[in-house]
Amino acid sequence: MPELQHRPARTEDLAEIVRFPQDADELFYAYPKASWPLTVGQLAAAMAERRGSTVALLDGEVAGFANFYQWQHGEYCALGNMMVAPWARGQGVAQYLIRAMERQAREQYKAPLMKISCFNANTGGLLLYSGLGYQPRRIVERRTPDGQRVALVQMDKALGD
Repeated sequence: MPELQHRPARTEDLAEIVRFPQDADELFYAYPKASWPLTVGQLAAAMAERRGSTVALLDGEVAGFANFYQWQHGEYCALGNMMVAPWARGQGVAQYLIRAMERQAREQYKAPLMKISCFNANTGGLLLYSGLGYQPRRIVERRTPDGQRVALVQMDKALGD
């Protein structure tokens, strides 16, 4: 059974994390404002303006990354930059990391609600989030970097104590 842990992301983790997205589509799903390929500079900028940047460790290796792109103390947190290393996919890293982020939202931000947004083409993400109890609330139109229309499915979940 693989061992999963988490800790705050560190500057020295960034060079590894930027290799997680395997193509421009994966990067768009995780960080729509970034340009392909993801660089340490882009990720450092995201970490500077976001909160709660966290890595999941699988058997001691950095295997996942996420943070909050929005946070309102006592109201909600919104999960962002959710990425899993290609070698670690299918091993429970995403579920583990999302649960860790839910705990952080409850404990540090007293948030009763977690919000997640997922693009329509990200089937794996939609299935993951719905399987963890997230419910679709709204669909909004967005554009890909090359101007294609896409649907952003906005989901949320009440966080119990």
